[in-house]
Amino acid sequence: MTQSTVLIVDDNPENLTVLGESLCDRYQVRAANSGARALQLAAQQPVPDLILLDIMMPAMNGYEVLQRLRAAPETRDVPVIFTTAMGAVEDEQRGLELGAVDYIAKPLHPAIVLARVQTHLELKRARDLLRRDKAALEAEIGRRMHENQVIQDVTIRALARLAETRDNETGNHILRTQEYVLVLARRARARPRFAAELDERSIALIAKSAPLHDIGKVGIPDHILLKPGKLNAEEWAVMKTHAQLGAAAIERAVQDMHEPVDFLAYACQIALRHHERWDGSGYPGGLAGEDIPLAARLMALADVFDALISRRVYKAPMPLPEVREVLARERGRHFDPELLDVFLEGFEEFCDIARRYPAEPAAQASAAALA
Repeated sequence: MTQSTVLIVDDNPENLTVLGESLCDRYQVRAANSGARALQLAAQQPVPDLILLDIMMPAMNGYEVLQRLRAAPETRDVPVIFTTAMGAVEDEQRGLELGAVDYIAKPLHPAIVLARVQTHLELKRARDLLRRDKAALEAEIGRRMHENQVIQDVTIRALARLAETRDNETGNHILRTQEYVLVLARRARARPRFAAELDERSIALIAKSAPLHDIGKVGIPDHILLKPGKLNAEEWAVMKTHAQLGAAAIERAVQDMHEPVDFLAYACQIALRHHERWDGSGYPGGLAGEDIPLAARLMALADVFDALISRRVYKAPMPLPEVREVLARERGRHFDPELLDVFLEGFEEFCDIARRYPAEPAAQASAAALA
């Protein structure tokens, strides 16, 4: 085991001799006869494990030295024991308040000095070990939390992709809509009306939930979901059930966990309500205005914008200027008016997101349409 290093500080050569002879057999000893020299030696590597510090010294007393030691990052945690002939309780109290760990009265007795030094070095080793263990534990917790986060995100993405495989022309729809929702929520947060609901944590949870908005499509029969033409009234009624199917699946997942999961609460809102309309003409509940959860209102804008710019078997992608006009006409009808204003203010940013994630089956055609 490496010997501990002890710095002894005293302007009296005799005291330095007593301290040095008491400690040199067990420890690496450095000696300083002034406060200034003590600070120099304390800053040298390896930093001392313990400092024995005289109080009454010329130019810079022990109190000043201790204050400077505590102010320096490399020495702030080094335990300091005062050695002094000052016997007043006030003097001892002042030293302890400044951060000294102990007080040894002069004249110095080698056995007492050695016992005190050994005790405080053992305490320091214990503190250092706890600090290292704490740092290692925090690092391990951080690693596992990150790992769990990645697993959670991959699971969400996999579930969303599963639904997407039923409708394979949507390409990077889930990536685009998730990014739209994130950007739109952050922009909306600047508006007083939305600020309370859209703190950074809520925004992150809403964005995490967004890919699950159409998870209910796994329950829609292929002959309806993949029909190349327009759906008839009966087929459309079945198609609209994907909102309840998705929400019900998420609710069952939460029940299976036997405890609330914050992001799944948003996922349930989004899956169930992202087809509601501001004027009450949407489905499945015909909710209107503020009765529609904010997360679902964000998703509605993202979903419709992406549907308009994307190629489908029954339509070509719509040019961006026309998309903007279509969205603007739905202000106060399909969409929350103020939220739509926020979206249109950042319209180019949303277009840039669409360009970054072109539709996979027809990337070149979609990119050309968005140019």
